[in-house]
Amino acid sequence: MRQDDLPSLLLLPYPPDPLNRASLNAAYRPSLKSALSKLRRPTGASRLVVAVAWPILHGQFLRSKTLSWSEAQALLAGIYSIISIVCAQLSIGTEVDGGPNSVDATVVLIDDDRNKRYTSDFRPAIEPNNTVVVDMATFASAYFPWNLIFSVRSELGFHVYQNYLKFAEGKQTLLQSQLVPVEGGLTLNIAKGESAASPTQTRTYPVVCLGGTFDYLHPGHKLLLTAGALLLQVPRRGDPSPPCRYIIGITGDEMLRNKKFAEYVQTWEERARNVIIFLAQLLELSPRGWKDGTRPRIDEKDGDFKATFRDGTIQIECVRIQDAFGPTITVKEIEALIVSGETRSGGQAVNDKRAEQGWHALEVFEVDVLDAEEVSDEPTKTEENFASKISSTVIRQQRAARGGTKI
Repeated sequence: MRQDDLPSLLLLPYPPDPLNRASLNAAYRPSLKSALSKLRRPTGASRLVVAVAWPILHGQFLRSKTLSWSEAQALLAGIYSIISIVCAQLSIGTEVDGGPNSVDATVVLIDDDRNKRYTSDFRPAIEPNNTVVVDMATFASAYFPWNLIFSVRSELGFHVYQNYLKFAEGKQTLLQSQLVPVEGGLTLNIAKGESAASPTQTRTYPVVCLGGTFDYLHPGHKLLLTAGALLLQVPRRGDPSPPCRYIIGITGDEMLRNKKFAEYVQTWEERARNVIIFLAQLLELSPRGWKDGTRPRIDEKDGDFKATFRDGTIQIECVRIQDAFGPTITVKEIEALIVSGETRSGGQAVNDKRAEQGWHALEVFEVDVLDAEEVSDEPTKTEENFASKISSTVIRQQRAARGGTKI
């Protein structure tokens, strides 16, 4: 794999507290803008992993970690919004395989407690827990090699950067030119009193489901897919339990024939493959990193796609949707459903249908929207450009104008 084809890494320090769109914008926008600007190249697409250090997991033992789903998805939505806004302003494409002047950015949450101390004989290794979020030592052991590594010029940024380099030692020989400091923002942290309540921890589920078209995978899709993955109850190492299942309904080609610029809609196979490749960045943990440039193995059966990760403890199932309900009314074992603001009403419809069949209702989780208005300095103009950058319809329109590849 050529150096330029490797993904780059941006290490972001701990989020502001309180966490909202305005504080995230102040803290992270300068760093994201600098990294995205440097990766934009007219000769081809670039990839960026944005790793956010955050003591997100709770629990004393590795096998029983929990997290606050509402906080985690709010952080993801805020960062993906900033990425989309910056890319709109800089004319950077955001979709997967977007071609020249595009950056395929993926946000990864890293559990990192700044107060944790390691003994001198500590050796970082891959130590997954019962969630999809890993700690910094595991991240450094499985995510490499990199094209560039961006670090934030701030006290917290330097701490996260040094911590990462300590754990990543020996994984990749890095030249000084590959280590790029970027501007930091303003991070607000308001000390909480002793009476302040901890965020409510969210239960996880053995079978989670969501649905969508996933045409030209972009930041809105990535938010939805990541938020769903955070709800997975991953079996512990050595646990005889079956793998947790992430069932993703992807609209079949026949249902998209009346879409605008339908001739530029990606095939179901391409859309499903991109979903699995994206999730591999969040779920696969290999001591060889992506050194061999290999892609996840996808098993095709009856027209659907399956892939397994983390020694068979996580199973991804991409199934074709031919109606409004998909697998939610054919797979009784599903327990949690992820929806967006646009598909909120669908959650109630699904539960009504399941009730007719005598099945248990699904827990419905709604992700935040990617919103330019809350963090934009130029609401009107930026919001218009922002909407186009995260719309599959407009992406198809742009490809039609360029005479891009049809299905």
